Amino acid sequence: MSKRSGSGENKHARKRARTEQAVSAEDSDTPKQDKKKSKKSYRQSAKLTAVAQAEIDAFQKTNMIEVSDPLDKEQTLRPIMTFEHIPDFDDALYEPLRNFSAPTSVQASTWPLLFSGRDVIGIAETGSGKTLAFGLPCLRKVLALKKKKTKPSHPTAVILTPTRELAMQIHDQLEKYASPVDVKVTCIFGGVRKDEHREALKTATVVVATPGRLKDLIGEGSVDLGKVKYLVLDEADRMLDKGFEQDIKEIIGTMPVSKRQTAMFTATWPPSVRNLAEGFTRDPAMITVGGKPSGDPRANTRIKQEVEVLSPYDKEQRLLQILGKLQRKAVADRILVFCLYKKEATRIERFIQSRGYKVAGIHGDLSQSDRFKSLEAFKSGAVPILVATDVAARGLDIPEVKTVVNVTFPLTIEDYVHRIGRTGRAGAEGHAITLFTENDKTHSGALINVLKAANQNVPDSLMKFGTTVKKKQHGAYGAFFKEVDSSKSATKITFDD
Repeated sequence: MSKRSGSGENKHARKRARTEQAVSAEDSDTPKQDKKKSKKSYRQSAKLTAVAQAEIDAFQKTNMIEVSDPLDKEQTLRPIMTFEHIPDFDDALYEPLRNFSAPTSVQASTWPLLFSGRDVIGIAETGSGKTLAFGLPCLRKVLALKKKKTKPSHPTAVILTPTRELAMQIHDQLEKYASPVDVKVTCIFGGVRKDEHREALKTATVVVATPGRLKDLIGEGSVDLGKVKYLVLDEADRMLDKGFEQDIKEIIGTMPVSKRQTAMFTATWPPSVRNLAEGFTRDPAMITVGGKPSGDPRANTRIKQEVEVLSPYDKEQRLLQILGKLQRKAVADRILVFCLYKKEATRIERFIQSRGYKVAGIHGDLSQSDRFKSLEAFKSGAVPILVATDVAARGLDIPEVKTVVNVTFPLTIEDYVHRIGRTGRAGAEGHAITLFTENDKTHSGALINVLKAANQNVPDSLMKFGTTVKKKQHGAYGAFFKEVDSSKSATKITFDD
């Protein structure tokens, strides 16, 4: 009798231990089906379970990580602070991670949720490691689905991003992890022949795409997204600003609603992104790294920002002085020079070249192959200076960019933040120099706010232009764009006869 009782106690103890290790949103409001799914997909490692709660709290405080989860208000999901905390870290999928010391803050905080099948909204600064934050859970899920069937007949994961350069970058980074485990990743964007894409889509499991080209291929029947189980919207704020909202809605409309996991990553959290998130996610957990979510752009605090106010006619000579000083300090350091318009970028590139500097260019007037060559030459260090328009400002992870120089201020303060975000990436220090003229004075207030928020020096010469912040214009609808609450009914107006 006592033996049976002891056996029963051991059984309950083992069950209790399994329950403690199973990572899911164990809240009283969580549907039973979701709990079961989470327990199957992700089991917290014993090493992570053994970490003291005080250490977890300190990690989140130090990295300014805030978690809001409607299904797990007690936040039982612990951040994966080291790679050894990944329960299946011995799998071949994670082999390339051994080149890094530890997960970034956004990876540590989002991986447990994404591994467990939850919808996630990640808000983090540029250069924080968002690609692997959504990329590894994507590949992990694809591999789990492959075990159930021999060959996928349709893509099972889609990653949408605003620019072809960013799409190629995500594709290249995922390939390092996908190729060794035999997962086919393809990249879809405009500017190249559709025949190549049609052929690649026949065997693709993961599709990285810009919205316009993917929508075209769906429309002609070249791809069926009816089996997609994992969806990512990267740079969601940028895609909406560029007027992709309708394309995104039409693309996602072809995907299944149930059994689809959705992740959205963004640097800012304006109302337009919130509305999009509500329409495409189910009970999403929101992870914010670096402070509370806001609609206002915030610069990386590791970037030293310098603003020089000068005459428009002095900019070119001042640019030469800056380049000379930087290259005397370290000739191999990469310098990214931003211009506003394509013709201006071409002129500045030729001007720099005529003074004996090695320089390449990337802008919309160049063919895709020329843009790719310039980017590769800059990444490899063969050419230390790259002149670009804002086509290179968003999301591109160009290693070892020491300095960003803004020859001309961009059209929006958001683009300024993303431009300078090409430096100071992955925990490194960065440097940004902006040449500001009277022609840019409408942006002075917004720029001053960004400088102050990042604890940077605000020169008196900038303050003289004023601190008023100009109303933000919508990329597609201009100054007449207004956020409206679509849930409110219209007011009927009657007129007396």
